[in-house]
Amino acid sequence: MYHVTDVHIAQLADVLINCVEGGASVSFMLPLTRDRAEAFWRDVAHDVASGKRALLVAEDALGICGTVQLVLAQPENQPHRADVSKMLVHERVRRGGLGAALMRETEAMARDCHKTVLVLDTATGGAAERLYARLGWQRVGEIPNFALFPRGGFCATTLFYRDVTSRD
Repeated sequence: MYHVTDVHIAQLADVLINCVEGGASVSFMLPLTRDRAEAFWRDVAHDVASGKRALLVAEDALGICGTVQLVLAQPENQPHRADVSKMLVHERVRRGGLGAALMRETEAMARDCHKTVLVLDTATGGAAERLYARLGWQRVGEIPNFALFPRGGFCATTLFYRDVTSRD
């Protein structure tokens, strides 16, 4: 997605709020207001417009139902690398393969952007951790007490990487 409209911002905010209210540790605490969620997506839209990140979205009949970001802007000594960020799937479409499809598209986009190594972190023990392992991402390790869950309480994170120079 190259031009993010106000309609996209509202729908992306819906997905983010749904995930955070469902307990996803994705940088936000409850209560997550619509204004705060939309402000986050406006910042993302700015980075997309400036080429610092790429944004993938999935839609169903009700609108945007999933998203993932590829952070392209990296330090000078890491031009070959990108970070995968905020892979979010609305609860109404979970367990249907959308997360896996978004990740495959992210890997393809990374190759198109001449990135060879992808890095991500995810809450330890969650469905996303199992998904990344199933998709062939390499587990690096776990950091205890890395973040907080939206309702409070510490959350460990698991780090993964993936070499995307070839398709598996």
